[in-house]
Amino acid sequence: MSTLEIYWSFRSPYSYLAIDRLAEIVREYDVPASFRFVRPLAMREPTFFERNRPQWLPYLFKDVMRESARLGIAFAPPRPDPISMNMGTGKVDADQPLMERLMGLGVAAEETERRGLEFARAVSHKIWGGTENWHEGRHLADAAGEAGLDLGALETFARENPDKIAATIRQNEDAQMAQHWGVPLMVLDDEPFFGQDRLDSLVWRLDQKELKRK
Repeated sequence: MSTLEIYWSFRSPYSYLAIDRLAEIVREYDVPASFRFVRPLAMREPTFFERNRPQWLPYLFKDVMRESARLGIAFAPPRPDPISMNMGTGKVDADQPLMERLMGLGVAAEETERRGLEFARAVSHKIWGGTENWHEGRHLADAAGEAGLDLGALETFARENPDKIAATIRQNEDAQMAQHWGVPLMVLDDEPFFGQDRLDSLVWRLDQKELKRK
């Protein structure tokens, strides 16, 4: 039986641009899908932005704005950024409370209810869709509700299972790195498809395997 692994990051704008289409693919194709949360590069490689070429970040913003317009997806820079860093120097703070909370909640959603994709979709629309102070008030609770989940239950699981969450994230990242370092990354039967611009290729392969639901 075919299997689909999806590696995804809350801080990746391309992961956000892919999430609605990934949800559609999972609905339309008869293939078991596992949703794997991974930490963003800023946490996995804290010096990444400091050592990158100066053209890289301005191009990324232009490209993301262009792609969101082409796809008809609402997009705005997150307020606040889920990663705490100096955008001028690229220096990443040692403490990352927002991302650590998101990672715990995401893993809890997948581990307890197998609804990681649904949670990621709802939350990413808050983060990247223009919701100011998405981390405050009822925004995350509402997102959890949209995903068919209870935020309090997710927070309880995350608080009571820190070792399990950390181990799951390590396993996800090790499995991801066996195929590619970036996100979104889709792996169908050990064949990797990297980037939101490879979703058409993924669908083509799924159709080749005749996996579309009857």
